[in-house]
Order: sequence, then C-alpha cells, then structure tokens
Amino acid sequence: MKKKDIINLIKAHYDQDELLFRSTTNDIARDFDASGDHQLAQYIMTFLSSANTFVPQAYTFESPFFKTVNTNTGALPLPTPIADDIKGIINAVNHHVGIHKFLFEGAPGTGKTESAKQVARLLSRKLYMVDFNSLIDSMMGQTAKNIAAVFNEINRMPAPDQAVILFDEIDAIALDRVNTNDLREMGRATSSVLQALDRVNEDVVVIATTNLYKQLDRAFIRRFDSVIDFDRYTQEDKLDIAGILLNNDLKKFKNASRDMKLVRKILNSMPSIPNPGELNNLLKVSLAFSDPDDPQDYLRRLYRTTQNISEMPSFLQLKKQGFTLREIGVLTGVSKSQVARELRGASDE
Repeated sequence: MKKKDIINLIKAHYDQDELLFRSTTNDIARDFDASGDHQLAQYIMTFLSSANTFVPQAYTFESPFFKTVNTNTGALPLPTPIADDIKGIINAVNHHVGIHKFLFEGAPGTGKTESAKQVARLLSRKLYMVDFNSLIDSMMGQTAKNIAAVFNEINRMPAPDQAVILFDEIDAIALDRVNTNDLREMGRATSSVLQALDRVNEDVVVIATTNLYKQLDRAFIRRFDSVIDFDRYTQEDKLDIAGILLNNDLKKFKNASRDMKLVRKILNSMPSIPNPGELNNLLKVSLAFSDPDDPQDYLRRLYRTTQNISEMPSFLQLKKQGFTLREIGVLTGVSKSQVARELRGASDE
C-alpha cells in the first residue's frame, strides 16, 4: 500500500468524500493484485461490493464541471482519411500503450464533436463534456483553480477506463500565452491546463476540439499524442455526405421525392459547398419548411436558400447553370413541355 493511499483514505474519511474513498480503495486492490496477492485483492473487492461502497463497472460520475453527453446519435459519415484516423484512435486506446490524448482541429461543422461521440460509442465508454460556463470565472486566479479541480476529479474517477472526457472548443482556456492580446488570466489558465495534461490518468481518454488551431499555444499542442485534422473534405466528399444525410432525413418525410441527382446539382451550383454541419441544417430546414402536399417543394426551398434568393430565376438562367428541362420544371413547378416552349421562344428572340 502506498503512502498516498493512506493519506487519501484519511482525507476521504474526514471530508466525507465517498468518491475519493472508492477510487483510493480500488487503487489499493489493484496494487495488491498486481503484486500477486490476488486473494487479498479479491477480498477487498468483495467487501466493498457487499458494503455498497465499491463502484462496479457500470457507474455514474457526477460533477458540476461535467455534462454527460448522449452518444447514441447514429453513425457519422466521414471522408476516408478522417474515418481512418478515428479507427486509429480506437486501436491506440485498445493497445493500452499510453496513447490517450487527442486534439481534433478544423473549421466549424466538420464533425469534431460528433466524432468524439463516435469514439466514446466505439469504445463502449461514457462521454463527459467539460462545462466551460462553470469552469471560467471572472475572479482573478479562480479559473486556474477550477481547471486544477477538474483534472483532480478526472484523476479520481472510480472507473477511468470507462470514460472519455471532452473539452469542446478548448481554445476558450488554451490561447497562446505569448499573445499580447491575451488576458493575463487566460495565460494562467493555459499554464494550468499544460501542467494538468502532463499528469492526467492514462486510463482516461481525453479529446479536445478547436476551431482556432493556429492560435493555440504550441506547448499546449505538444501535450497531445495526436492531432486530427478535420479540414480534409473534398467537394465530392461533401456531396456524398449530403446524400447520406438527406436519405436519413427523408425517412421522416414519406411524401418527399428522392431526387439525389438534382440535390447534387443544386449544391454544386453554390460558390462553395458548406461543411457537413451546415449542410445537415440546410437539408433539414428545407424539408421541415416544405409543403407536405408538394413532394418537390423542399428542392425549390433548398435551391433558393443555397442561392440566397427569394424568387426563382428565369428558365434561361437556370439553363445556364446546367439544369435540364426536367430539373427546371421541378424547380419552377412548370411542366417540362412549357419550359421547352419558353426556352425556344427566348432563343428565337
């Protein structure tokens, strides 16, 4: 038994800290088991279990600094390079070689947070998100103290090998310490994060996300075992993902028509196809606002939204954008034959 375990047990008794007592006792049992005294380790486990003080594999972790995140949100469509990196994270954690801290960087809407959910789901772990509202404090020095408290709770978790801790948009507390525009308080906070990351329990998977990678402290970035770049979507990736997202959404709108070719053309007509997060919202809103009695209304709404217009353009303008007679008819609600006649008339003028 280590000296720190004895001190922690005494501290847990006087502070009436059930969480510290459980985690310390669990550590003691593990140490006995590792040293070959399996019978004593098993006795401690059995005693704690019968006393209802030992937390078994299925546990609940509660803290004012963390929010439990639902990970049952379905599979996430990702381009192959990013999907391969996510698989690599799963492999690294399962190898138990101390690779457990990952930084997800990229523009908003690229799937960083959703990928953290997917990692937790694939590892069969619970996902806890750090609540920055309770972490950041206006009082001088309090934010740094809160950061220390957060990592102290992480390191005292009763079942660290069942948790993924998510610092979503960690740039809120990890800005460049040498940036003259940065507040001194945030500089102290960044230093606190650096020290805490060096000592975080290797059984816990830590994921941080950021939209401001270039503004992060370089020393902070080096604390992570791997940095995953989410800005690797090609135009074709986005179109493929849009198709997957739309197929999922159309299951809730039975009367809406499935016209993937036209959807791809509409998105391709945009100056720049947005990232999956915004794409998902565009498709959902177009479907949600559409006339339930008009199967093709959502396509018109999608076109107007992507073009940032309130009225449909002329047949000739749509033709110049590469839409066929049938597609122009769908977008304008006019028959294909009428579209053809009017375009012939326009060409004869």
